[in-house]
Amino acid sequence: MTVTTMAEWAAKGENPEVLFWVGCAGSFDDRAKRVTKAFVKILNALNIPFGVLGTEEACTGDPARRAGNEFLFQMQAMSNIQVLNGYQIKKIVTACPHCFNTLKNEYPELGGQYEVIHHATYLQQLIQEGKIKMEGGGPFKGKKITYHDSCYLGRANNIYEAPREVLQALDADLVEMKRCRTTGLCCGAGGAQMFKEPEKGKKDINIDRAEEALATGAKTIAVACPFCMTMMTDGVKNQEKEAEVAVKDLAELIAEAKGL
Repeated sequence: MTVTTMAEWAAKGENPEVLFWVGCAGSFDDRAKRVTKAFVKILNALNIPFGVLGTEEACTGDPARRAGNEFLFQMQAMSNIQVLNGYQIKKIVTACPHCFNTLKNEYPELGGQYEVIHHATYLQQLIQEGKIKMEGGGPFKGKKITYHDSCYLGRANNIYEAPREVLQALDADLVEMKRCRTTGLCCGAGGAQMFKEPEKGKKDINIDRAEEALATGAKTIAVACPFCMTMMTDGVKNQEKEAEVAVKDLAELIAEAKGL
């Protein structure tokens, strides 16, 4: 696996096509790291020049703003914008809808103007351009897969078709949950809820959502967000179905189908 930092690109006097924004989960969460590696393998296999910020990348400030700490958000955002603008970044790809939403919709007012793409859309583009070719659909051909809409990808940014088109490229049998697309249900981790215990109630949201996913009969639950990944995995474990049902990110499914 080849990963070059922006500092290393700059030292060569070059600028890569895209900056891969890894995000906190993709950098530090053991499960999300596997998604980061899968996406990097895809970029490497297609010889797409990309860079990462490495230790220069800090949290986008999304959890701070959602939790109500506007001061901390602006400090984190301004620091990142300074670094991004220093490298003259034009195009950012990220596998986290929270990072995607913040970089795309909230950084411009602080002076950070970039073309920001979520990896679901980026993978869709690579498939449409014929760069990612699926011969016969691979190991997922005809297999039942259900897709869980991330709030920040779906309702917040109206991206519903891209992830589904990526799954269709696998020639899989896409079965929708009762609540999907514009009526999709949150995994329970948004709005900084990821970092605290849920309030008392009858049932945790992620268990409710996992039950809906399992009801489809799909053996794979596809996600496109590290928070959703954690919540859906925990929900599947709660139902003691982890031996039969896998929760996987779109990048992992593509990498697996391509044998990367």
